[in-house]
Amino acid sequence: MKYKENIEEVASLQPNYMGFIFYEKSSRYFNNKIPQLPSSIIKTGVFVNSTLPTIINTTRTHGLQAIQLHGTETLDFCSQLKEQLPNVQLIKVFSVKDDFNFSLLIPYETVVDFFLFDTKGILPGGNGYMFDWSVLRNYAATKPYFLSGGIGPDTLPKLQDFLKLPQASKCYAIDVNSKFEITPGLKDYSLLKKFKEELDFFSL
Repeated sequence: MKYKENIEEVASLQPNYMGFIFYEKSSRYFNNKIPQLPSSIIKTGVFVNSTLPTIINTTRTHGLQAIQLHGTETLDFCSQLKEQLPNVQLIKVFSVKDDFNFSLLIPYETVVDFFLFDTKGILPGGNGYMFDWSVLRNYAATKPYFLSGGIGPDTLPKLQDFLKLPQASKCYAIDVNSKFEITPGLKDYSLLKKFKEELDFFSL
């Protein structure tokens, strides 16, 4: 999210999380004040290989309740961050292409609250296409995960099919972004509303 009126509009849909990108090279870079949001919405800051002081200061300045690390942050870095911000949810992103070595996640399990799986592409995120979800059959970690990467209105049937599978049992959240954008950081409210209604109906 990037624009105040759009943030407030999308917040009316009561998403569980709203993301704000604090990565200066991103076209979705957020450099403003987050407007007042309903207390039920978890304000999430997205960082890419930022320094520890930068993340800590940004989190405190904006009152972030979750941090998404979208770079090559090490286990030690994540541990230090969690020590400094123990009450902030920590989400570590791993990019997936045709396959993935899920054993890489094991050391992080004691530190992070969630994993997020996104499509490996040119950009750290928001590339707009999906990875092969069948690789999640090999997911053996205990932490719940966010599913991301090219999810949009056209992928809803595939998403509904996936959520019926055993490998989706640890799928905690669906992360949507570029497929719902008018321009980078500006979300299409109507598309999001329709998608959420259809997904909520399926989940009943």
